[in-house]
Amino acid sequence: MATINKQKIVDSVPQKGFFGNPKGLFTLFFTEFWERFSYYGMRAILVYYMYYEVSKGGLGLDETTALALVSIYGSLVYMSGIIGGWLADRIFGTSKAVFYGGILIMLGHIVLAMPGSLSMFFVSMVLIVLGTGLLKPNVSSIVGEIYAENDERRDSGFSIFYMGINAGAFIAPLVVGSVTGYSFHLGFGLAAVGMLIGLIVFVATKKKYLGLAGTIPANPLSQDERKATLTKIGIAALIVAVIIVISAVTGILTIKTFINLVGILGIVIPTLYFIFMYRSPKTTSVERSRLIAYIPLFIAAVMFWAIQEQGATILANYADKRTQLNFAGIEIKPAWFQSLNPLFIITLAPVFAWLWIKLGKRQPTIPQKFSLGLLFAGLSFLVILLPVYFGGSQSLVNPLWLVLSYFLVVLGELCLSPVGLSATTKLAPAAFSAQTMSLWFLASAAAQALNAQIVRFYTPQTEMAYFGVIGAASIILGLALLALSPKIQGFMKGIR
Repeated sequence: MATINKQKIVDSVPQKGFFGNPKGLFTLFFTEFWERFSYYGMRAILVYYMYYEVSKGGLGLDETTALALVSIYGSLVYMSGIIGGWLADRIFGTSKAVFYGGILIMLGHIVLAMPGSLSMFFVSMVLIVLGTGLLKPNVSSIVGEIYAENDERRDSGFSIFYMGINAGAFIAPLVVGSVTGYSFHLGFGLAAVGMLIGLIVFVATKKKYLGLAGTIPANPLSQDERKATLTKIGIAALIVAVIIVISAVTGILTIKTFINLVGILGIVIPTLYFIFMYRSPKTTSVERSRLIAYIPLFIAAVMFWAIQEQGATILANYADKRTQLNFAGIEIKPAWFQSLNPLFIITLAPVFAWLWIKLGKRQPTIPQKFSLGLLFAGLSFLVILLPVYFGGSQSLVNPLWLVLSYFLVVLGELCLSPVGLSATTKLAPAAFSAQTMSLWFLASAAAQALNAQIVRFYTPQTEMAYFGVIGAASIILGLALLALSPKIQGFMKGIR
């Protein structure tokens, strides 16, 4: 996208009107709010739906398989952002990608809402994975488009946007988790309704509040290129579908081989992506330097999300099996614990947004903020060691220990995640703006693909080793990143 087009887009967006930010932030805030309501509502009960007995409305899978599949689900959701970013950059722009993605997500939740089998679950997986791949990276890219390149409100705007994400994520587990006593499918139905509301908000306000933002592909294909490319995509999709069907029928493609395959892709795809963008003739020398700076940030993000995303797998299982659910006269639903993370973010995000603006040029650099994120993430796992150490692996744990764990990881998330979104829009090569945002979400994909492999090592008997090793690894990586921060900052070529 040419520089003149970037400024033209900014000029088309009303620049005042939503907490001192561009008015388009309202549209994106509430679109993402409802999309996250639908996603986190589904995710809050997904692992329970998978391993609860059929007589209790679940699918009856063993716990280890269920934990791994939820991680794979999350990995594929973010991995598909590659497709969504490419389509937005090269064919129809980010705004249409958000709309089409919302439609697919809603259909996926509708499939889950209908009583079915494991095959219906995989159908919903395909729809939600593809839909989120279209919507998630592109709605964040539009946030970047409504600000001028050197607008100091950008980090604050992303923090407010991030608060919208977590407002939806906070309400969803409480609402959906409360109805699962009646039916898992009712909970999935509420997730579908949430996505429908998000679509209505986006369509009703985008023209007035977003102007040209999201309407101009960053690196569009010519008409001839488009026809040839779409033909190739169609043929490739058909071939992949045939291979999957044949592999499934012959027994080659099993749940275990599927999990292993996604685990490999979670590492290989982002590696190839970095190489492709670095070697592209459309990437300038300054942009190549910034990509080098982005690599250690990406690795740090993978480590962080490997811990944070276990809130929907290991810690969800921990809440269900190892935690006192009768506390202070309240019967706690296990899914409710997944509201803790967004609750703390809603509370603290304005504080962090204010803090970065208040500090101005004195605030920590991007690499320093990432290192703080890793330190807090590591501590969030280490505190889980204390109740196991004092009470043993057989006794039920006071729920306040889980509350403390979620609180610590949120402190790290607010140092790393909104800052990572903002840094991605700053460090992205111009020709790959939406695709670089997809690369940012590949950090979560890689983390969850990694989690799918390591959850097999978790049992009540191995809790000390499991939480201790992962927590210590995060702290060590955080300290290493802190030491390398000045060097990384130099490769950013003026970006702070």
